[in-house]
This record gives sequence, C-alpha cells and structure tokens, in this order.
Amino acid sequence: MDGALWMYALLVLTSAPPYLPNSALIASAGVMVHAGELSLPLVLLTVAFGALVGDALIYLAGRTGRPRVVRWLSRSPRRQAALAWTGERMHAHGLPFVVGVRFLPSGRVIGGLTAALVDFPVRRYLLGMGVAQTVWASYSVALGYWGAAVLEGPLASVIVACGISLAVAGVARLVSGAGSRDAVAPTP
Repeated sequence: MDGALWMYALLVLTSAPPYLPNSALIASAGVMVHAGELSLPLVLLTVAFGALVGDALIYLAGRTGRPRVVRWLSRSPRRQAALAWTGERMHAHGLPFVVGVRFLPSGRVIGGLTAALVDFPVRRYLLGMGVAQTVWASYSVALGYWGAAVLEGPLASVIVACGISLAVAGVARLVSGAGSRDAVAPTP
C-alpha cells in the first residue's frame, strides 16, 4: 500500500480543480481498490476531500474577488441567467439545492460563485458540497470497482468505466444545452 501513496496524492490534486477531467483516474482507483492495491475508505475520502477543497477555493474566489466575478458573470446573458437562476433556487431550497447543483454541468463553479455572491453561509455551503462530493466520489469509484468485479480484468474495467462516465457526461451536456437555451430566451 505504501507504493500507492502517489495515487492518493494524484487523486487529491485532480479532484480539486473543477474542470480537470479525472473520471478515468477515479475509475482506475476503483479498479485498484478491487485488486487490493488501494483502500476503499481512503480512496473515497481522498477524492471527496480533494473536490471539497476545490469547492472551498471557488467559494473563496467568489468572496474575495466579488467585483471581478460579478463583471465576469455579467459579460453574457447566459451567465447572468445562470447566476439569477442559481441564486433564487439557493435561497428558496437551501441545502438540498446546494447538493443538487454539484451535479449540473458547471455546477461546481456556478454554485460556488453564486453561493459566495448571494451570501449563502459558508458552513452550510460546505456541508452541502461535502454531501454532494461524497455521493459523487462513491459512484465514480464504484464504476471502476464494479467494472473490475464484473469484467475480471483491470484494462477492460477502466475502459468500461470511462465509457460510462463519458456517456453520462454527454447526456448531461445535451440536457443542459437544451435547458440553457430556454433559460436565456428573451422575455416579451
């Protein structure tokens, strides 16, 4: 297990940034857990912790760079609509919305920046994102783990897990594209 410390470090480093594609790495960690090379609780904790650190940094960026973030979000009607939509729902639905926004395309960034801009309490935001990141880490690692159990081979497992991740991301992108066109349509 000592030789796998590099994998835990890599999982933290790739889970923190919001737009760094790391699905294959996380699925590979699930395969390694199945093979007994990594610890399941430690992988889940590492991935969720890394993502939560990234969420805290996004929130902090929104708080400390408020004028710049507002200018950036105001540059396009689509961003303005996303900010307004997210802020309204965050105040109306609270913690359940904070958890759910993580699973929308660009939800980590828009959710974190919005939470900071609309003064959503940082503790409640981080609690919601902690729950969301734990769920995300669990199903992401499970793809590789169960793939390895079913396919009995690490390479095939990683390929299947990556394929499933790409399919889910593709469907989410299609759904968000259709919904975002409606969200920014001018009102008569």
